[in-house]
Amino acid sequence: MRSVPDFMLAARLHGPRDLRVERVPVPGPPAVGQVLLRVKTTGICGSDLHSYHDARIGDTAIEGPLALGHEFSAVVEAAGPEVSDGGHQPLAAGTRVAVDPAQPCGRCESCDQGHPNLCCRLHFCGNYPDGGSLCEWLHMPARSCYPVPDAIDDTQAALIEPLGVAIHAVDLAKVHVGNTVAIIGAGAIGLMILELVRLSGASTVFVTDKFPWRLALAERWGARPVLCDDDPVGLVSRETRGRGVDITIEAAWADHSVAQAVEMARLGGRVVLVGIPGDDRLTMKHSTARRKGLTIRLSRRMKHVHQRAIGLILGGRVDLSTLVSHRFPLAQAADAFRLNAAYEDGVVKVVIDS
Repeated sequence: MRSVPDFMLAARLHGPRDLRVERVPVPGPPAVGQVLLRVKTTGICGSDLHSYHDARIGDTAIEGPLALGHEFSAVVEAAGPEVSDGGHQPLAAGTRVAVDPAQPCGRCESCDQGHPNLCCRLHFCGNYPDGGSLCEWLHMPARSCYPVPDAIDDTQAALIEPLGVAIHAVDLAKVHVGNTVAIIGAGAIGLMILELVRLSGASTVFVTDKFPWRLALAERWGARPVLCDDDPVGLVSRETRGRGVDITIEAAWADHSVAQAVEMARLGGRVVLVGIPGDDRLTMKHSTARRKGLTIRLSRRMKHVHQRAIGLILGGRVDLSTLVSHRFPLAQAADAFRLNAAYEDGVVKVVIDS
């Protein structure tokens, strides 16, 4: 291992909205199957904002100082014994990688059946007690690392993780050529989903959000933009002559937006829920969902999509760089979270460089 300092910066959450940039020890040499990564760029995700607001996500509370962050790119600083990357190839020091923050066990029933996103012993960066990527150096399993070519920069490599989440959601939606789609939420995930459903052959795509600058980007990418205050359920009903859309994808904060997704869907339609509710509750009108005979899928992260995501970027099929509205150095991570949490200054995607 090359010489690294004894201490590094890390942005650690101590309680609700209490994010502090601190000096902490640098991890030691990597163990068997591990690599030591030099973190390059981390994106702030909506789930990070849940943790920032409440010092918990779902039913997982943060019980001690925790480095947040899970959308990240890195360089392999050192490799332990017996390492191979996510493609089962040798992984050497100096390799630039996109990192899957999920660390499935690889041995449980779900993993054996090809569903590592549903691993019953899953560890995950930035989800207590596992520290995240808002630091300078980090241990990760080598199998979580996916080498990226020079044509993909550090920011794009960091955004492969949310792109993978969007790919998995669209896989669950089973978009067919000519389908009509409504996407609720025009954050980074919602906008990536928009790009992907258009690539999949969707015809009319409605996108709802409460921020006009996000809707302007959705319109630029071919969507029919709808402000939340403009009765999006009524508008979709009018535009589809009462039929509703074939598919609705909820990619917001999963509050009243879940009920809206159900109302927008046609009889026999499909609903995919991606957002995470702040109160850990799922609420919809049961009679509407039942009488429509809806297929409702809850999207849990992603599985086996990194190579597809890399191919989409290399082929110029998706635009990730346009999503980035703000950059901060790691030393200003607290400012980055404050801005993102307040949705100020036309924020779409905030990235933090280590």
